Formats: sequence, C-alpha cells, structure tokens
Amino acid sequence: MGEDDGREWRERQQRAVRAHADADARRRAAEQAQAAELVAWFVAEATRCGLPTTRLVARGYDGRGRYRTRLTGWYVDRAESRAVDVAGRFHLLTVPGGLRARLFGADPEPSPPPLVVGAGGRDGESIPLRTLLNRRLADGTDGPGSTTRAAAPRA
Repeated sequence: MGEDDGREWRERQQRAVRAHADADARRRAAEQAQAAELVAWFVAEATRCGLPTTRLVARGYDGRGRYRTRLTGWYVDRAESRAVDVAGRFHLLTVPGGLRARLFGADPEPSPPPLVVGAGGRDGESIPLRTLLNRRLADGTDGPGSTTRAAAPRA
C-alpha cells in the first residue's frame, strides 16, 4: 500500500464520517420538528380543555433540593421532571441548585423535545412523547364534565 493509497483511503473515510454525521443531524432536526409540533398541539389542546396550569418547580441534579421557577405550565410525567410551559417550550426540570437558586429561584432553559422520552436511559424505560402527552391530557380531563378531545396528530 503506497502513500497515495493511504491518503486516498483516509479521504474516503473522512467523507464517509462527514456523510454519516450530516445524515444524523438531518434525522435529529426532523425528529425535533415533529416533537415540537406535538408539544404545540398539546398546549393548544390543554388550553382548549381548560387543563389547569401550575407554577413549575425544578429539582437539583442531586435530586434533593426543590427550586421555584418563573415557569407556568403542565408537568407531563409523574416524576415531575419534564414539563411544557404555556409558551409551548419543553423543559427538563433539573438545575444545578445551590444557595442562589434557593434564594432567587431557578431558571431552567427549554430543551428540544424528544420524540421518545427516556430513550437511551439506563433504566430501559422509554415512552413516545405522543403517548406521554395524551396520558397527561387524559389524566387532567377524566371525571365529571370531561370533554372529548382530539387525538395527537400523527407524525
């Protein structure tokens, strides 16, 4: 294998790596766009159904402290670690915490919503975002006076 063959092989490998990275970035962008549509649908449906909002609280990374936020919205999981605010942004409600957060509150940044919540986690439990949002709507509208609601849009 000559020097030219080695250089040519490296260039092919680099092109292949770039092509895979580009394809992965396009796939992630498409998934995030679908998930953002689901979150927007959820906010519209929750508002239409009169699902009550709540002041959202974040937890410290260590799981011990609870910190006030300026966010109002809906928790979408039972652990209250994920939420959608009234502006239609998805939040992971974990923050660094500490004395400053205890005194002044925390300000968790919105994050891109995943199509599958919990994918890749160590506990192996994951759930499609569509299912999670539908459950949250059903939990909040069951009982007397509940209204029929539209199903989440298909991606």
